[in-house]
Amino acid sequence: QVTLVESGGGLVQPGGSLRLSCAASGIIFSAYVVGWYRQAPGKQRELVAAITRDGSLNYADSVKGRFTISRDNAKNTVNLQMNNLKPEDTAVYYCKAALGFREQWGQGTQVTVSS
Repeated sequence: QVTLVESGGGLVQPGGSLRLSCAASGIIFSAYVVGWYRQAPGKQRELVAAITRDGSLNYADSVKGRFTISRDNAKNTVNLQMNNLKPEDTAVYYCKAALGFREQWGQGTQVTVSS
């Protein structure tokens, strides 16, 4: 059974930091492209950051310079370090693992940026 479990969300003030983690099981993690998406109320789900098998990175323009994605294939985890958070970063953040036409999603973790 394939599972992706996110953790690390919460409430933070503007300018603060959070670190999200996603632990995968049931897949050959190192073969997958993994990434983070987010969905704010009333908006479509959007890509935040992704990292390929060989470590190539892709970031949404809105988070470049503030967020950093990384993966640890030995631990089957993908992390998202989020710095200088803004109220517009408030959303449910989802982890995704993709290989060809196959994709798996986590259940999501809430990030709220508010004073």
